[in-house]
This record gives sequence, structure tokens and C-alpha cells, in this order.
Amino acid sequence: MANKTNVLGIDIGGSVIKGAPVNIKKGMLSGRRLEVPTPEVSTPKIVIKTCAEMAGQFNWKGPIGFTYPGVIKKGIALSAANIDKSWIGINGEKMLAEQMGCPVLLLNDADAAGIAEMNFGSGKNQKGVVILLTLGTGIGSAIFIDGKLVPNTEFGHMEVRGKDAEHRAAARVRIVENLSWEDWADNLNEVLNRMEVLFSPDLFILGGGVSQNHIKFLPLLKTTARIVPAQMGNDAGIIGAAMAAGRKFAEKK
Repeated sequence: MANKTNVLGIDIGGSVIKGAPVNIKKGMLSGRRLEVPTPEVSTPKIVIKTCAEMAGQFNWKGPIGFTYPGVIKKGIALSAANIDKSWIGINGEKMLAEQMGCPVLLLNDADAAGIAEMNFGSGKNQKGVVILLTLGTGIGSAIFIDGKLVPNTEFGHMEVRGKDAEHRAAARVRIVENLSWEDWADNLNEVLNRMEVLFSPDLFILGGGVSQNHIKFLPLLKTTARIVPAQMGNDAGIIGAAMAAGRKFAEKK
């Protein structure tokens, strides 16, 4: 049930869409989590219809926070990673709100995960410059300065020796190229070292499914900044989206 404490979070990914009610005061799911495959034809109309069906299963009437795999500015998608390119230029936030019939916030998926980590995970109470990287099919990123989000960073597309960083160091690269943990860590080190030159971060948080195996590669990484694994797991996007929506609509009251 929607209230000041519980907000629905829905994480739109390239392969799955997952959602759950979130207790935004505790940073944890407050109800069952639903997960469905992202439609093979992932146009805005089809994906939004799928999201509406999910929200309907919760009989949700209050605010909803949605993540999106790309840049979102004032509700408009400016890029599309692992989702149909027809999203680009679309006001996804407006379309979602019209379909859902309730207040909606749409934000970048890595930004949402970062919000969860900074409030309840590895970045809690951390001052200075914190960079979260989600290592998966690509590399998502979020940067915080004294806890404040700088939205829509796309460090996965930062050039490293003529290639996007994510084409060198995403978790997918290790699997596709059959790299050892040592060789993949060398690639990731190159990306992290480049980011240190540019941003001088105090802390790196490494997320994505591969972070569950952090013991296999974190000791191989060499940076000036401290490096820690993410703590919020697969629910980070859901939790962060719900938190961001809860804050936005609380401010408007």
C-alpha cells in the first residue's frame, strides 16, 4: 500500500523489468518482488504497457520511481542502451505518468543504484567524491560529491585506448573473451586509473552481478582511492528509484 514510507520502484532493464514496494525509510523491499522479461520489441509503448501491468498487480495508486538504461533529462530519454532506440527523444516520464495515472519519476538506472548505495550501502556517510560503477553487459556509472548526485554520467563510454571503457572492462567482456580474473582485472585497472586521473575520487563502489565475486578480483585492483563492493545487490535500482520518487513528491506537498 502506498504511503509516505512505501513507494513503488520499477527497474527497467535491457533483459528484465523488476519491481517492488520499498520502505524508503529503511532502504528495503516492503513487499513481494515481481520480475518479467523485457519485451523483445522494447519500444516505449510496449515497455510502458508492461510496466503498467506490473504496477496493476500491486494495485498501486501512489508515486512510482522508474529506472531507465540511458540518459534521462527532464523526463526525456537522450540515449538508449540495450533498449529500443525509438526511446530517444521521448518524454518517457510523461508517458509513464499518463499510463499509470499517478506521479512518476524516471531516472538513469545507475544513478538510482547509486542513491541506494549512498544511503544504505557501501557509500553511507561517505564524504568527498564517490564513483559507483555497475559492471554488467556494459558499465553504468554514478558520481556523488559529498553525497550529492551529479546525474547522467556515462563513464562506460569514456574512451580508453580507442575503445569505450565498457568494451574493455564490462563483466560481459570477461565472459565473452574468456578472460581470467587476472586479465580482466588488468583491463578494469586501466579504466579505474584513467578515472583517477580525471576525477581524483575518494572511493570506488563496484556493483553489478560480478560484485558477488569481489574476492576474486578486488585484491588485484590497484588504485589510490579505496575500492569496495556494492552492498545493495539486485534490488539497488528498485530501492534507489523509489527513494528518489518519494523525495521528489514529498517536496512538492
